[in-house]
Amino acid sequence: MKKRTVAIVCGGDSSEFEVSLRSAQGIYSFIDKVRYSPYIVEMHGLEWNVVLKNGRKVAIDRNDFSFEERKRRKSFDFAYIIIHGTPGENGILQGYFDLLGIPYSGCDVLASAMTFHKFTCNQYLKGFGVRVADSMLIRHGFEVTAEEVIGKVGLPCFVKPNADGSSFGISKVKTQEQLHPAIKKAFAEGGDVVVESFVPGTEVTCGCYKTKTKEVVFPLTEVVTDNEFFDYDAKYNGQVKEITPARIPEETAGRIRLLTSTIYDIMGCSGIIRIDYIVTPEGKINLIEINTTPGMTTTSFIPQQIRAAGLDVKDVLTDIIEEKI
Repeated sequence: MKKRTVAIVCGGDSSEFEVSLRSAQGIYSFIDKVRYSPYIVEMHGLEWNVVLKNGRKVAIDRNDFSFEERKRRKSFDFAYIIIHGTPGENGILQGYFDLLGIPYSGCDVLASAMTFHKFTCNQYLKGFGVRVADSMLIRHGFEVTAEEVIGKVGLPCFVKPNADGSSFGISKVKTQEQLHPAIKKAFAEGGDVVVESFVPGTEVTCGCYKTKTKEVVFPLTEVVTDNEFFDYDAKYNGQVKEITPARIPEETAGRIRLLTSTIYDIMGCSGIIRIDYIVTPEGKINLIEINTTPGMTTTSFIPQQIRAAGLDVKDVLTDIIEEKI
C-alpha cells in the first residue's frame, strides 16, 4: 500500500501560535505512520516551511503547496489543519486548499468562517432554538458607553475578541470601571469585540465527528478551575481540573450530546469539532462557542474524550483522513 503524504499544518498568525505547534506535535505522535507519511508544516505570515525528518526546514511553494526533499519535488495528498486562529480556523486556508484540490481535515470555508465569528455563529444558532447568553458586538471605530453595555448584558460579563481563540484578550468584568480596559485588551487581539452576559453554572465541553458511515459523540469533559474563568493559564499551564466523563446527570449529558450532534449538522461541520457549554443549576444548556480546530496535544480535551470512549486516537485520525481522500 502506497503511503499517503499528509501535511500537519500549524502555526498561523494569532497569539496561539505556540499552542498550535504543540497540537501539531500531538497529531504527529498519534497518526498512523504505516498508512501515512506525515510532515509538519509551519506557517507564519508568508513564511511557510516543511520540517524535514532531520529538523531542517524547507520552504513550501505556495503555487501548489509542494516542497523539495532530496532534490525531488513532493506534494501532499492531504492537509490536517491544526492552526488555532487565522488563517487556519476562519476559512482562509480552507479556500486555498479548495482551489488547489487538496483535501483537508475539518470544516469547509463557510462553516469555518461562521464558527470563527462568535457573535455571528451564536446569533445564527439562536434562530434554531439554541440557548446563548445575551451579547453585543462592538466594532472598531464605534463608541459605546459603559452604561449602554451594562444595560444590554449586565454585570458581571465577559469581554473577548469576536474572531479568535478564547485564550487571549478575554476578561471577566465585574465593575463598570473594568469595562473599557477590557474592551481595549480584546481589541488588541484584532477585529471586533463581543461582550456576553455571565451565565453561572458548570462548564462542560463535548467533542464530535461524523463520517458517511458513523456518528461519534464523545463523553463530556467537566472544566473546573479556581481561576475567574477558563483562561490561558487554566488551559495550558495546569491551573484546571478536567474531569471526563463530566459529573452531571446522565439525562443532562445525553441532551448535550444530542445538541452537539444537532449543531454539527446545522452548521454543516466536518472533521472533529468541540463545543463548549455552561449548564445552569436548573439544568439549562447554554452554548458558549464552537471550536472547529480543537487542541490536539496529548493532554487536550479531545484526546482525553477519545480515550474515555474506549477509542484509539490513531483510528479516529484515520477516519478523518480517509473520509476526505
